[in-house]
Amino acid sequence: MIRSRTPVGRLDPAASSEPAAKTARWARRQAIPFVQRAVAIAAIVFLSVGCANEVAGELGEDAAHVDTGAELKRSIFGNYLAGRHAQVQRDTARAAEFFSNVIESDPGAPEVLRATFFMRAMEGEMEMAFALARRVADLDAADAVAVIALAVNDIRAGRFAAAEGRLADLPREGIASFMVPLLRSWALVGLGRTDDALAALEPLGARGGMQAIQRLHTGLINEVAGRTEAAEASYRLSAEHGEELSLRLIELLGRLYQRTGRDAEAEALFDRYREEQPNSRLLEPALRTFRQNPPAMPVADAAEGAAEALFAVANALRQQTDTDLGLIFGQLALYQRPDFPLAQIMVAGIYEGDDRLEKSNAVYAAIDPASPFSWSARMRIAMNLNRLDKAEEAVALLSQMAREATDDPAPLVNLGDIQRGKEDFAGAVESYDGAMARVERVERRHWSLLYSRGIALERSKQWARAETDFLKALELEPDQPYVLNYLGYSWVDQGANLKRATGMIEKAVELRPRDGFIVDSLGWAYFRLGDYAGAVRELERAVELRPQDPVINDHLGDAYWMVGRRLEAQFQWRRALALEPEPDIAEAIANKLENGLPASVRANAGGDG
Repeated sequence: MIRSRTPVGRLDPAASSEPAAKTARWARRQAIPFVQRAVAIAAIVFLSVGCANEVAGELGEDAAHVDTGAELKRSIFGNYLAGRHAQVQRDTARAAEFFSNVIESDPGAPEVLRATFFMRAMEGEMEMAFALARRVADLDAADAVAVIALAVNDIRAGRFAAAEGRLADLPREGIASFMVPLLRSWALVGLGRTDDALAALEPLGARGGMQAIQRLHTGLINEVAGRTEAAEASYRLSAEHGEELSLRLIELLGRLYQRTGRDAEAEALFDRYREEQPNSRLLEPALRTFRQNPPAMPVADAAEGAAEALFAVANALRQQTDTDLGLIFGQLALYQRPDFPLAQIMVAGIYEGDDRLEKSNAVYAAIDPASPFSWSARMRIAMNLNRLDKAEEAVALLSQMAREATDDPAPLVNLGDIQRGKEDFAGAVESYDGAMARVERVERRHWSLLYSRGIALERSKQWARAETDFLKALELEPDQPYVLNYLGYSWVDQGANLKRATGMIEKAVELRPRDGFIVDSLGWAYFRLGDYAGAVRELERAVELRPQDPVINDHLGDAYWMVGRRLEAQFQWRRALALEPEPDIAEAIANKLENGLPASVRANAGGDG
């Protein structure tokens, strides 16, 4: 039986750690209180992720639960280590609690104070975060993130002069070099100084990668000031410079076209985005909003403009994998503008990436049900429920959504994905069939639906239909490595079309050389063609890439047997058996250990099938 050869998930973002040199400088300061030195020494000794985990393990239950261990609560050293462990585990809520215990005992510990500020901001506990930011800024007036947070608080409260003053004094280094011009420009808008606000944005135009954001905010500021022609010129400059369109840009320019009676130009803009981003989950909701709602100003005031600035930077940071700062600025954006669906989706997505699925779903659920983005949020809630082992709730939600939108295939696609993951292949086929029935015209972007249905069909022993779907998927996306691999491996396993299948898998390996499943497919294709030396070469590499996969180890055992390396073959079979393969595979391996490679396997090798 062919096992699923779909991609198997993602790596979680690595937890960041404090720079050792910076911590060492802190420890060398003169006249540091004893308790602060203890924390500094702990930071130096236990800075690495591995050490933090080992120490947390030695602390036992006290390190894992904030509500147990009175002695740990009284120990700066213990709280610091437990906080670092929680930080490494991406549990920012618990890290904040442990670090708060440290700074209660030693209010002057600057690095822990700053870390606690970060954790509170990442959790969206903004009032606590602002209180900590004031203490951080009192110790270091050049701390960019703390000063930016305080300026955001000022803008929200209408203290535009105070915000502008804070930002004007901040050195233009690091994150401040592009965050300060953006926020300062909106503080100036709040003060009624439009021309000064536009001038404040100009330094961004000289920074690589920031021109698009500068043009977008130039357009927004001009719109707030009633300068429609100037706003359009800025938006069009971004759209016409060959830059990849952002969804927010097409919303802004599309709305401007709509307000000035040019609906056809707006529709053309959405069509261009669909061509550039065919897999976007947010395009259709944005388009529905555009078509169903009257044109409105995108930004009402300086506070909403600041929220746009924070979201733009947060999204850029997230795309560059700096999720901590991305989350902080995302939370600041939501503080400025709580009903901001794009920022809510981004923040929820960061939590989702950290496997904080309950927290993620809470943010998704807070999106206004009247917003078209609520549909995408509900879809993500369902998929997260499935990851939380709440498949029945996920299925119920997706089934309800499928009934609500009878022309939308997405709920049924996701339902099929869940059923396929639970090995309910017949149910998955039914869901995928329902999704395909809702597709008016099969386009290139539908290759993934055909691929998914093909897998469910193959696993439910409907090979003729499965083969048709795989071939159609390749017609739409000829160089898709996972389709090439799955179809090629299926043919190899059946002993059919071996030469063509081998060529397809070779192409897949060329595209994904570090994918152990695909390399295994190539090794098995060589085996079926009778090239046993080539099979050993590729299967050894596949085992290096996927050492814990029982089928790959089993395949390598077969290849060793055919080149006369019998002891090594038996070792690989025993290893494969120890990795707990599916029952039918385990039975076949046990038979090989007792009787050697069956004659039927040897007879099926060496031909084109």
